[in-house]
Amino acid sequence: MMVDRHKLVRQGVRMLIAGNPVFQVVAEADNGADSLLLAEREQPDVILLGLDLGTEKGLDILPGLLATSKSRVLVLTHVEDPEEHRKAMILGAMGVVQKDVGVEVLFKAIEKVHAGEIWYDRSKMGSVLRDMIQNGNGKKADPLAVQIATLTPREHEVIALVSQGLKNKVIGEKLFISETTVRHHLTKVFEKLGVSNRLELILFAFGQGLASLPDKSQNNGTGNAPLVANLPRRN
Repeated sequence: MMVDRHKLVRQGVRMLIAGNPVFQVVAEADNGADSLLLAEREQPDVILLGLDLGTEKGLDILPGLLATSKSRVLVLTHVEDPEEHRKAMILGAMGVVQKDVGVEVLFKAIEKVHAGEIWYDRSKMGSVLRDMIQNGNGKKADPLAVQIATLTPREHEVIALVSQGLKNKVIGEKLFISETTVRHHLTKVFEKLGVSNRLELILFAFGQGLASLPDKSQNNGTGNAPLVANLPRRN
């Protein structure tokens, strides 16, 4: 489903998607009220959400879209403001794609988000996380320090690898443990830190200094490699 104030943008994306047999546009809207009704009725797998809806902001309706459907939201925007991207992450968007990317990048982002992964540009994610830390979000409040102190060394290792965007199978291979054991560790980590999914864990880890910011040297020289992490399907 597409939510964007510009009809030309919606028509353009629809035409692109029509040429891909994997995807199908089931609905489109240009305002918050219609998008909420359509999301609840159609239950799309992925919602492409524009940030500028004229008199409304896409971020204002994002929580409602998630509450009324099982959809995963991918923000499609021309806005490069790190603060807007940070808000989208906090509100539950699974990714952000700029409107000036190639169609192959858009399709890849849709596929990843549909598969339960998050899609954020590494360089922008790094900028957002630095802003969060510089604004004081990286300082450990006493209750958080107590929570973090309960983590075992192995759980710290798992958190660091999850924050690199690695899937459970790869994490298990790196730590020489089974995928089932990785899931067990993650369950314990979620309980100890009070987070409910990998995205929240990643934000917590970077904000509290449990993980390092993305290394630009790992972007294959493009500076545009996405940060990807596998997330469970919302039930």
